[in-house]
Amino acid sequence: MRLSALLFGIYLTTVSVVSIQPLLAVTPPIPVASDAPLELDLLTNPKGSVITANTINQGNITVPSLWWAQENSENKLLDNWIAYPAINNQPARVDLIVNQQLWSLLDYLERYNFVNHLGSVARNYGYNIRVFNYQKDRLATYTCIFNAYPPALCRIEMTSQNQFGLGRSF
Repeated sequence: MRLSALLFGIYLTTVSVVSIQPLLAVTPPIPVASDAPLELDLLTNPKGSVITANTINQGNITVPSLWWAQENSENKLLDNWIAYPAINNQPARVDLIVNQQLWSLLDYLERYNFVNHLGSVARNYGYNIRVFNYQKDRLATYTCIFNAYPPALCRIEMTSQNQFGLGRSF
């Protein structure tokens, strides 16, 4: 009896140790930002369900609602935006257009803070962002995976402004 209990204990220990395999979290890669060109003509002539800073919906709040963020952006850095709904496999995105003169005065951390703040606002509406100047230079992106756990895994990419990428901080 004692031997069978000992053997049974060894069996249970072996089975429990062998059957436990480490679980690895599999996080899908964060998608790269859209490579679609900036369409500045949509600022004056929005088409379809594209929304700009000049779009006003009389019936309800327009999504994404970036007007408050635009009004509160430091030194009126955010000049305009174009919001595109999700189409096919492309997630919804907002192209922000910034004042290049003000952007160039910011150091890397100030730019990062701006992108992170507006990216967080847009993320709450299910949008990624790209930041441009009026010369159509892409300055930064904020892209997220919206259907992952933890929710909304995001990545910020900033273009470097000098060889060190630190603007005037360095």
